[in-house]
Amino acid sequence: MDSEQINVNLDIGAKAVMLARRAAAAKLNNEKLPEVPDDPIFHEKHGVFTTINTYPDNQLRGCIGFPEPYYELGEGIIKSSIYAATDDPRFDPMEPDELNRVTFELSILTVPQEVTVNPEERPKAITVGKDGIIAVYNGASGLLLPQVATEYRMSAEEFLEALCEKAGLWQGCWKYKKVKISKFQAIVFGEIEPNGKVEQR
Repeated sequence: MDSEQINVNLDIGAKAVMLARRAAAAKLNNEKLPEVPDDPIFHEKHGVFTTINTYPDNQLRGCIGFPEPYYELGEGIIKSSIYAATDDPRFDPMEPDELNRVTFELSILTVPQEVTVNPEERPKAITVGKDGIIAVYNGASGLLLPQVATEYRMSAEEFLEALCEKAGLWQGCWKYKKVKISKFQAIVFGEIEPNGKVEQR
């Protein structure tokens, strides 16, 4: 499945980002979790990631999700948003008063497909800015969303090296045939400012 095959317009994207924000807010304030919108897309299974960034300096505050379509989209958004706000091991759990100083971003993923070319050819099989990548080897794994390469202006090779580091593997791990590399695409929506207008990225 290509990203163009995920039928998500800006209206749905805005609802998805709002659901993520409301879910995190409900968890942090010990309130009832929000209802999932009725739109059919929220009841289809998709991989999804929630990214929370500080505002206005745009530093990562939490990012967790599910690369595989384990959950219906609405449920996946709620879970990933709560985990990003409270369980990202790189950060302390958010406090409720932080909600007005962060933005929420949602990435809705296609199903990952293994990159089956010769390992040395893997950079050529990855489209920077379009593909996200996953590495799996011997119980270790890591994932980088497509927008990471764009944000840090990485080449495909640099993107793969960053993936090896993210997965806790050795430098150049992507050249090793037994390291499984998969790629996926994502449709990304995010708030321009806290509680603000949502745009597609």
